[in-house]
Amino acid sequence: MKFSDKIAIERFRQRCRLIALATEGVPLQENKEDKERRIKSLLNDYNAFSKYYFPQWTSVDNAPFHLYAARKIAANKKLMAVFEWARGHAKSTHFDIMIPMWLKARGELHVMVLVGKNEQNAITLLSDLQAELENNQRYIHDFGEQVLTGNWEEGRFATKDNCGFFALGRGQSPRGLRYKQYRPDYIVLDDIDDDELVRNPARVDKLTDWALQALYFTMDMGRGRFIIVGNRIANRSVLANIAEKNSVYHHKVNALNYDSTPSWAAKYSIAEIEEVIQKIGYRAAQKELFNNPITEGAVFKKDWLRFAPILDYYQYDAIIGYCDPSFKNSATSDYKAIMIVGKKATQYHILECFVRKCTVSEMVRWLYDYNDRMPNRAVAQYYMEANFIQDLILNEFDEEGKARGYLLPIRADHRKKPDKFARIEAISPLFERGFVIINEAIKNKPDTQVFIEQLLSFEKGSNQHDDAPDALEGAVWLLNKYCTQKEYVPLIHQRNNRRF
Repeated sequence: MKFSDKIAIERFRQRCRLIALATEGVPLQENKEDKERRIKSLLNDYNAFSKYYFPQWTSVDNAPFHLYAARKIAANKKLMAVFEWARGHAKSTHFDIMIPMWLKARGELHVMVLVGKNEQNAITLLSDLQAELENNQRYIHDFGEQVLTGNWEEGRFATKDNCGFFALGRGQSPRGLRYKQYRPDYIVLDDIDDDELVRNPARVDKLTDWALQALYFTMDMGRGRFIIVGNRIANRSVLANIAEKNSVYHHKVNALNYDSTPSWAAKYSIAEIEEVIQKIGYRAAQKELFNNPITEGAVFKKDWLRFAPILDYYQYDAIIGYCDPSFKNSATSDYKAIMIVGKKATQYHILECFVRKCTVSEMVRWLYDYNDRMPNRAVAQYYMEANFIQDLILNEFDEEGKARGYLLPIRADHRKKPDKFARIEAISPLFERGFVIINEAIKNKPDTQVFIEQLLSFEKGSNQHDDAPDALEGAVWLLNKYCTQKEYVPLIHQRNNRRF
């Protein structure tokens, strides 16, 4: 026996001991009528069922989406569904363990097939359910001994009440899969996509066909529940392919709701989620927590980024500070972005940047602070898209100006902008040809790192944040406009433009 096998066996035994310990305390004194009444009540309420029989899994309250998914599955015995949930939101716990055991107790599951990315992965996933059936004292007390001696193998076992359970790796032949007279009626594909698979579209399409043909038809003409669970790790994946079909029910859960509240508020706080986003980075968070995979370098390549010392400010032909604000301060709202760009001949130097989810006041203070730091021999012109200049933002600038003794002159950009993707994509040749240089001194600042992530993540059709690249495009466009006007003369910086 391999050392790794010994470790796996010991882990399984430990899991069994923990389950048995957690589910002690069965009501031995209740009479038959009370027991039947209690069980009936539990079978009609998934939340109560999961809390009673699986205290080790439900120490944190179920989220509304957990209960909704269980009700949806219970209500439709011929369901094909994709449950696209963020990482860490108990997909396997519910779809691989608690929901099938609930259906089994209701007499609605006869043969379950659990599909993983490979056979060993599927066996490991199914072993959690097997451990519950073998050791869950509350479940055994109410529904009888489950272990069928002689038919209790790893990855392929049956219970005393004639229910079969099978683990299957993706792409393995499922034809003829059944237990006694029963064909599969609960099939769950759990995280069968992986990073290697999705890099090969042909393999993705072949596996999608396998799932919808060979695997699906192990059921009796669709009589059963066919469930795909996972998070979207690529825009072309098995999960994404099946979710796009009109006949398939699709349920998506991100780490944060549209109102920026945690989807699983009982377990995760907004501060905790934002901390994780900061640690793993924007692109990884979009993939793992928000089902929004981003292909790095789809338009802008990492190799195109150039870092170098900048010139003295007065040497630039012009300096533009372009502000792209958002009106909400939340984890799912847009970033507030300010890009300070100087133009010298054919080069564009990114002098400073501000890319944050914050209040309008913080953004305004940063811009005033930046203006105060500029040398007296230089001047920057500040712009904001015209439809953003409203009383709220202007009042913030005025209030900050009163405190500092001068008003920062910020102008409205009245350009009728074309399609955003086309605009931002149009500046990519400037990066490719080395005409854009990022100030070496700001390379490791958090704002710069967010800007770079947004730039490299930019691609058509994606809903990732692009506020910083959008602000950069606005600055570049204005620099081109002013520096080609013959009458343009660089202005001398005057800090106190207007006194109160």
